[in-house]
Amino acid sequence: MSSREQIGAVVLAAGQSTRMGQPKQLLQLADRPLLEHTLSALRAAKVSEIVVVLGFAAAAIRERIGLEGVKVVVNESYEAGMGTSLGIGLSALDPRTAAALVVLADQPFVGSHTLDQIIERYQQSGAPIVIPIYQGFRGNPVLLDRSVFPEVINLKADIGCRAIFADHRDGIVLVAVDDIGILLDIDNQDDFAKAKQYRQGGHGHGPANIDLRGRAFPERDEANRERENLVIVGSEPVAIALAKIARLLGYRVTVVDPLLPASSLPEADEILHVLDLSRISKAPARNVVIASRGRFDEEAIEQAFAAGCSYVALVANPKRAQDVRRHLEENGHAAAKLATLRAPAGLDIGASSPEEIALSILAEMVAGKRKNDTGNRTTEN
Repeated sequence: MSSREQIGAVVLAAGQSTRMGQPKQLLQLADRPLLEHTLSALRAAKVSEIVVVLGFAAAAIRERIGLEGVKVVVNESYEAGMGTSLGIGLSALDPRTAAALVVLADQPFVGSHTLDQIIERYQQSGAPIVIPIYQGFRGNPVLLDRSVFPEVINLKADIGCRAIFADHRDGIVLVAVDDIGILLDIDNQDDFAKAKQYRQGGHGHGPANIDLRGRAFPERDEANRERENLVIVGSEPVAIALAKIARLLGYRVTVVDPLLPASSLPEADEILHVLDLSRISKAPARNVVIASRGRFDEEAIEQAFAAGCSYVALVANPKRAQDVRRHLEENGHAAAKLATLRAPAGLDIGASSPEEIALSILAEMVAGKRKNDTGNRTTEN
């Protein structure tokens, strides 16, 4: 793979920012709007061309953002979702472009050195897809070879690059980066408040003040070590509610999330900032619930399968659960193993709030445990 091949970048900045309540591309972060931070990193990276896809609030963004040297295209169908923006952006690249970074406009902390690292890995491997990982967690931006552009261009509705990953599982290359910015995006006001705290004195491209030391469980305590373990991957509201209720029921609670501060969830016995379920306690029974809003679903499920966990569940809507099952099946997981995955997680009790969903999951765990206990006693008799 020649290092002289052109590498482009497509910046997806057409979204409506419904959860934010205002165009997040224009949110003032330190000394400039959010989108300008993203563009600054790209201008300092080894990309030959930058295409920015606008849609919602396009006129206001053009007026306030410095777009010199950037090719701007407008997605008039932005309400149809990310898939349409991806297609328009990739189609607008120079025909000589060999590959492109697909960059989210709301990720202002990704450093130019990280972008170059992704590009260099592509140039070394020639892989159709290159994905950065931090501490085992997949992030963005993703780099796509031109050979997969047609598949992405044909995507519809609110579907991202992940939709084609299952068809290229043997061609995906992961590159480990020392940049937590690949995991940090800004979807709502809470995310934005955290981003302002992360910003380093108004300059640079890295988050600050993130306590990544984790909190380990005192394994020397024999009584605690023998408690049944519940591992929760993610820090979404359902995950937090689950940790709190599970502690009341006597479970040993481990939370796995790259950004959860060690002091923020006292109900957790331990907090891990690395997605490596081989590190979890060798308790008599281990249960894993993934509540990561789609960020780490497949990786966490596969690790839970490998660890032989007694209960593995995914918090997701039925469509997302079906997509995950299909991905796992295409990755070679047997039907018998997939049948043990609880997705969507929990008993069907009409739950809607995070607390009710957490209750339904714990009820399913307890019901399964009691059923197994009864079966074991019957076999012994």
